[in-house]
Amino acid sequence: MIEFIFEKYNYLISIILMMIGFYAMIAKGNLIKKIIGMNIFQTAVFLFYISIAKVKDGTAPILWQKADLYANPLPHVLILTAIVVSVSVTAVALALIIRIYKAYGTIEEEQILEMANEIPNAESQ
Repeated sequence: MIEFIFEKYNYLISIILMMIGFYAMIAKGNLIKKIIGMNIFQTAVFLFYISIAKVKDGTAPILWQKADLYANPLPHVLILTAIVVSVSVTAVALALIIRIYKAYGTIEEEQILEMANEIPNAESQ
């Protein structure tokens, strides 16, 4: 049983990282910490996707007489694209947090929601 766990440690690490990232996104009130949690979660998905793409005894997809199994390069290409998208989403999220900070003076979610709820009440009076 312990050998099976050591053989599949990358899946276990991926699940642990995924849960850490998910917890940070749900439980934390600070918007920067939520972004960090999202990045951890995305990294776990990247690790998981690359782990399932591994072919045991597979070689690079180059025509060669001695190769019987080839590894599929498509998952690796998709993950490279996902990493670029992840960096872009992080940059936009951080830019939005800067705008939120300039507008509300805080990056704590509860304080922002309280201030946002006070604005319609002040306008109706």
